[in-house]
Amino acid sequence: MTKVRMEVFSDAVLAIIITIMVLEIKVPHGAELAALRPLIPVFLSYTLSFLYLGIYWSNHHHMLYVTHRVNGAILWANLHLLFWLSLVPFVTGWMGESHLASGPTAVYGVILVLAGIAYLLLQHAILRQEGPDSTLALAVGRDRKGKISLLIYAIAIAVAVAHPGLSGALYVVGVLMWLVPDSRIERSVSRARPEVSPTN
Repeated sequence: MTKVRMEVFSDAVLAIIITIMVLEIKVPHGAELAALRPLIPVFLSYTLSFLYLGIYWSNHHHMLYVTHRVNGAILWANLHLLFWLSLVPFVTGWMGESHLASGPTAVYGVILVLAGIAYLLLQHAILRQEGPDSTLALAVGRDRKGKISLLIYAIAIAVAVAHPGLSGALYVVGVLMWLVPDSRIERSVSRARPEVSPTN
């Protein structure tokens, strides 16, 4: 099976998720700038989640770029990832509206962990299809970054009960870690360019 429909569907779902998330930011009733102050936590949680979704979209794009074909296991693994990502607007709004309260902040981390695991399962399904000598396998290696990020989210969940602000800081660390470009993956994608057509 070709991967085009899966790519198009995934892009559409992520676009809808981001749209739903921004619609959760309610317009203030007052006309003065001070009316925006209560929205600051909501806006900050939106920004954090927007960056996470952008990172998932970028990594998903790179992963599929070096994937030649998809099978049923890959399709279901992709849907599993999209399921957890579709819950990001809910936990984002809850965490922002509650001003980083312990419960919503911990649940936000739970969704990050489950989405991270789902991404690793999708990656594993693709690697099984592509093989150990594939471009993706060479680019991913042992995937220390993915495992470290899951550890960061798990720690953030554990400390959310007593220190939700620290949890929020750990989520920011997770974003910053993924914003740093991985030259290994970029080099592997560049080498794969002649063998993989962007329209496949």
